[in-house]
Amino acid sequence: MKYRSLGSSQLVVSEIALGSWLNVSEGDAKAKAIACLHRALDCGITLIDTANVYGRGAAERVLGEALANIRRDSYVLATKLYFPMTPQDKGLSRAQIHKQLDGSLTRLRVDYLDLYQCHRYDADTPLEETMSALTEVVRAGKVRYIGFSEWPVDKVQTALEIPGVEKFVSSQPEYSLLHRDPERSLIPLSSENGISQIVWSPLAQGVLTGKYSPGGPLPPDSRAANDSINGFFRQAWLKPALLQAVQAMRPIAAQAGLTLTQFALAWVLRQRNLASAIIGASRPEQIDENAAASGREVAPELFQQAETLLAKASGAARE
Repeated sequence: MKYRSLGSSQLVVSEIALGSWLNVSEGDAKAKAIACLHRALDCGITLIDTANVYGRGAAERVLGEALANIRRDSYVLATKLYFPMTPQDKGLSRAQIHKQLDGSLTRLRVDYLDLYQCHRYDADTPLEETMSALTEVVRAGKVRYIGFSEWPVDKVQTALEIPGVEKFVSSQPEYSLLHRDPERSLIPLSSENGISQIVWSPLAQGVLTGKYSPGGPLPPDSRAANDSINGFFRQAWLKPALLQAVQAMRPIAAQAGLTLTQFALAWVLRQRNLASAIIGASRPEQIDENAAASGREVAPELFQQAETLLAKASGAARE
C-alpha cells in the first residue's frame, strides 16, 4: 500500500480507503463488515470513511465496535454530516454541527475525528455560520481537519475567502473513468488551495469491474439488481454499447498486469490531486484485489486507449 499527503494537512492516508455506505450495517451483516474492516487494516488501508446518515448511525456504531481495540493513531477516521438524521436534524447550522458531531463521536467511540466533512452544501444556512461552527469544533480538539463533498465550486471558493476560519483540506467528489466532471473546475481550484480529492464511486457503481454483461441478466448480488438502492444507479451505464466497451478494456488492463477493477482504480490514482479512492466491499477478498491497485505504474497510452473506448461508447449510449 502506498500513502499520500491529504491536502495542506498533516494527515497521510492510504491510496485506497474503505467506505461504509452500503456494506456496513448491523444485524446479520455486521460480522462480515467487521471482517472486511480488519482485512482492510491488514492490507495497509488506513483511511476509514463513513457518515452519520449511513444506516441512521448504524455504520458508525459498527465501525466504533470494530475499531474499539485498534490503536487510535494507526488509522485516519472520517465522517460526514448534512443529510437528515430526523425530520428536524439536518443541514449545516451551528447547532447541527455541534449536535451531530457529538453523536458521531459517541457512536464511533472516539474522542476526535481526523476529518469532518460537509456531505453536501446547505443553502438554508449562511456559509459564514457553517464555517465558524466548523472552526469551533476544530479548535475545541474534537476535529483535526475539515472537508466537503459535492459542493458547488463557487461556494468552495467563497468559503476559502472567509477570514479567520479553518480551511478545507479535502474534497469528496464522484470520480471515475465514466464520470470526469471534477477535472473541469473542482480539481484545478483544489490544487491551488491545498485541497486533495478523496473520491467515491471510482468503479462507477461497479460497472468498471466488468460484472455487468452486455445483454445479460443482472447479477443477483449486484447493486443494479437491488431494488432498495438501485434508485441511485445510473441506468445509462447499463446500455449495451457502454458495457461492451468495458469488456473491451480487459485486454488493455491485462497489458498492464491488472484486473479491470485494479485498472479502473489505477486510473483515478494517476490524478496527482487525488489522495485516496474509496472502495466498498462485502467480502474480504474484494479488499485484497482493490488494495493491490495501489502503487501500480501503468503506461499512459493504455489509459488513453481506455478513455477513447469509453468516450466513444458513452456518446453512442446517449444517441
